[in-house]
Amino acid sequence: MPGPDFLDTNVLVYAYDASSPAKQRIAQGLVRRALAGEIVISTQVLAEFAATLLHKISPAASRADVSAILDALAPIKLMPPDADTVRRAVEAHAQYGVHFYDGMILAAAERSACRRILSEDLGAGQSYFGIVVENPFL
Repeated sequence: MPGPDFLDTNVLVYAYDASSPAKQRIAQGLVRRALAGEIVISTQVLAEFAATLLHKISPAASRADVSAILDALAPIKLMPPDADTVRRAVEAHAQYGVHFYDGMILAAAERSACRRILSEDLGAGQSYFGIVVENPFL
């Protein structure tokens, strides 16, 4: 049986950002799959998502709204970071030349035995540690 997919931060943000209705529709479908247990995220993805809602989108979401959204997302399988994840992120940085925090995404996806990383940022078709990146918006 193939492993789950891994959802990158940008896809999660699109689910709550109405500025692009087509992307929002796709992202919301992926969030539904994540809530059903088919997609994994990491603690880092959740933190980046919250920070984006609070500080980077306009208008910024309120603390109460972000807390409510995080509560709604609580059933999603979450890969917490540990020392091995950080070490593997350093290896990803060295091997693939990715930013350290992108390496954390790659390491979390690998540790979760994911088959794909769904991301708009990591280069569709690229393979990292045997995990293929797919841009769900193409």
